[in-house]
Amino acid sequence: MKVLIIKVSSMGDIIHTLPAVTDASVSVPDVSFNWVVEETFSEILKWHPAIHQIIPINLRFWIKNWYKISSWDKYYECIRELKKKEYDVIIDAQGLLKTSLLITCHSRGEKHGMDYISTREPVSSLFYHKRHYIKKSQHAVERIRQLFSFSLKYPVPPCIGKYNIEHLFPLQKNSVPYLIFFHSTTKIKKHWPELNWSIIARCAINAGYHIKLPFWTKSEELRINRLVKLSYNQIIILPKLTLQEIAVQISGATAIISVDTGLSHLAAALGCPNLTLYGPTNPELIGTYGQNQIILYSSTKKMEHLSPMYVWEVFQKILTSISI
Repeated sequence: MKVLIIKVSSMGDIIHTLPAVTDASVSVPDVSFNWVVEETFSEILKWHPAIHQIIPINLRFWIKNWYKISSWDKYYECIRELKKKEYDVIIDAQGLLKTSLLITCHSRGEKHGMDYISTREPVSSLFYHKRHYIKKSQHAVERIRQLFSFSLKYPVPPCIGKYNIEHLFPLQKNSVPYLIFFHSTTKIKKHWPELNWSIIARCAINAGYHIKLPFWTKSEELRINRLVKLSYNQIIILPKLTLQEIAVQISGATAIISVDTGLSHLAAALGCPNLTLYGPTNPELIGTYGQNQIILYSSTKKMEHLSPMYVWEVFQKILTSISI
């Protein structure tokens, strides 16, 4: 059976879809998956053994630069590639009008997605041949697992969803233990105050840990430079890394503290102990999913109301459980 998955972004959403692929690969004989994804995140899909072909796109760039002829040329090149193959089932796991209109409707095969009650943007369901009702009150991983099960006609396995990428990055103990702080995210209201990070950093350093801080943008680099100054320069600044390289760093970490970012979901997929801090978003629906994942949620939905000493107290319990 040839199946096309349409889930183009974001990193967390793509990682949340992997357990459904694992379910289907076990439950459906001879299933083969192709996947349409933003090129930025295509590296992740190479890690899952059930993904046969990756079709990278630059949908965000095309939409942002819709007035350029070059953007339309690249878009139509992608559509021509999609039309070359006919699939037994096409699963639109994105549930957005832009993907349904620009990608899904041009794919050849029986199109499946969530119905107008279940999907994020109800009008997107008009582009599907088969529409499935799935309760919104569930975690995103479970919703997508159900979508795949309805689309491909198999029961959802009763066990917790398995990402099936962790075998490539086995967790390892280092002679010099280190923590990773995923301190940055796309929305300012999801940030935790820099002063709080500096307090946590000092606590961790006093407990005998090194700290590694990654960055990819100029603003993130400026933030970690300020954190280094506040923490007496006892922090390791990682260079700009590929997703493969950051996955290796995660696999070697003792534990992680993160805000609501795609990298926290990558840590969850790899099974690394991770404390994730949530404010404006509901972690029950889109929080980190898997083993060794602890969530702290601000009751006021404001990140600054998560006390650094309380965060450190909870994190110490995680570190203690690891060492036992």
